[in-house]
Amino acid sequence: MPAAFEGGRRRRRHSDEFKADAVAACAQPGMSMAAVAMAHGINANLLRRWVHEAEMKPSTDTVRADVDDGDKAQESKAVFVPVSLPTPTPTPTPTPTPTPTPTPPPPAQAPDIRIELRRGPTTVTVTWPAGAASDCAAWMRELLR
Repeated sequence: MPAAFEGGRRRRRHSDEFKADAVAACAQPGMSMAAVAMAHGINANLLRRWVHEAEMKPSTDTVRADVDDGDKAQESKAVFVPVSLPTPTPTPTPTPTPTPTPTPPPPAQAPDIRIELRRGPTTVTVTWPAGAASDCAAWMRELLR
């Protein structure tokens, strides 16, 4: 048998108080479970299980009522508590008033088409009106043949 297993490892048992302290530390803002686990000397997965189990426990804030079922001893059971709410008063819906549609602004004049050709030290700039874009395209096709 290897030396590491001689004497055997025993499972550690943690008190409920220790578990509650570790779970409460996880609930603090900005605390990570890994940091809390390291600080308490336990595995992070074990702490996650404790937190999960604590979340699954029934809340102690539940309203309870004692119920007497004949021969049975009195036991505490959860019950619903009736709540009366005021009747909502309907609010009248306002009738929409027609708003005049604004007149669209005059169409903005399209900018001119500007073509700049460079070859070595020579630069040729051509400015063409945007309204005649199809003529500009025909001119470019002829130029690039």
